[in-house]
Amino acid sequence: MYAKKDLSFSALRKILSERFSNLTDTRQREKINHSIHDVFMSGFAMMFFQEPSLLRFQQSLEDDIHNNNLKTLFGVGSIPKDTQMRDIMDEVDSQELEPLFDDFFRPLQRGKHFEQYRVLEKHYIVSVDGSGYFGSDTVCCPGCLTKENKKGEVHYEHQIVQAAIMHPDMRQVIPLAPEEVRNTDGKEKQDCEINAGKRLLHKIRSSHPKLPLIIVADSLYSKQPAIEEIVSLRMRYVLTVKPGDHKKLMEWVNEQRVLKETSRMEVKDRKGRTHIYEWINEVPLNDNKKTVMVNYLEYWIEDRGKITCHNSWVTDFPVDDENIGELVRIGRCRWKIENEVFNTLKNQGYYVEHNYGHGKKNLSINFFILNLLAFFMHQIFELTDTLYQQLRKKMGSKENLWGCLRGVLNVLIFESWEYLLERNLTPSRFL
Repeated sequence: MYAKKDLSFSALRKILSERFSNLTDTRQREKINHSIHDVFMSGFAMMFFQEPSLLRFQQSLEDDIHNNNLKTLFGVGSIPKDTQMRDIMDEVDSQELEPLFDDFFRPLQRGKHFEQYRVLEKHYIVSVDGSGYFGSDTVCCPGCLTKENKKGEVHYEHQIVQAAIMHPDMRQVIPLAPEEVRNTDGKEKQDCEINAGKRLLHKIRSSHPKLPLIIVADSLYSKQPAIEEIVSLRMRYVLTVKPGDHKKLMEWVNEQRVLKETSRMEVKDRKGRTHIYEWINEVPLNDNKKTVMVNYLEYWIEDRGKITCHNSWVTDFPVDDENIGELVRIGRCRWKIENEVFNTLKNQGYYVEHNYGHGKKNLSINFFILNLLAFFMHQIFELTDTLYQQLRKKMGSKENLWGCLRGVLNVLIFESWEYLLERNLTPSRFL
């Protein structure tokens, strides 16, 4: 009934503990009241239970009965105050936290849980997209990006480029380490995002040198420099194209349509909708002398005479009538990173846009990474932990699930994650 041993809560917590214990600590030893492990594990626990004020509740428990769930569940020896936590976390380079994504990834891979994510026989889809996770007109830090409107008003924000492994038929997504869009690049926002995206692609290939990956992204990446970067990293791609951004490409495609050189296929589904596919191989991406040759595909859904969906992509996979449907499904996976990652983090209890603190160096991005790691851990449980899955089904929604767990954590002490789940799944057994 429990999760597999190397993917259990205790196994994943042990991975976190080992990484947190070895983070760089620049404080003078005689001035250390809370270990760096306890600081980061306390911050992670806040994100794990989706409760920004969890520490206050746990501190009151410790004051009353000299025990707390941070100690029993997360191995926290001493609970730092909020200010102490922020000061200490601010000094740690976020790159020291990034290996945790690989640490969580490997046992999933060993357990063959990724086999269900394969497409086109052996490949894995990696959706890449940029997003802001904090914005304010008044609150800022040295790491904030700035945007000035016509009135001279400045808006401050933090942005990342995020990647996640996903499958068209799987609700669970596997987040990879994010890349921060840094204001130190000294370029415009769009340039910063694509530069961060390129850094992210290199980071992904470094972490997974042999994994056959398909990069799915918006039209920002379907330009020649980005495509050449993807190809140089031994990755495949299915990238969105927009007619306004690819005028020369569309001129060439439209000429081939007139000459009836494009291939076309129509399929009706059970709902009576018509799925229209059109494609052509070996198309020049632009009018440069050394242009990239790509394969173009376009897709429409027609429902009762109305077009309800229309998209187009370029890819390095040769397109034919046998794989066109799968390539379209892969291309449409780009929206899953919005729906299953960003929307979940922003609107389903993770408080990713909450201002946990900006600091002067790394605080904001470190809080974001802890939040993303908590989300990753929850995704693992949805894939592998039968007890968690049963409780999730019983509660009906994630909001109800975590609300219930937070409620009992504030009044009872639990010696293990499994006991916490069992206590909520079948409370009558414990009366």
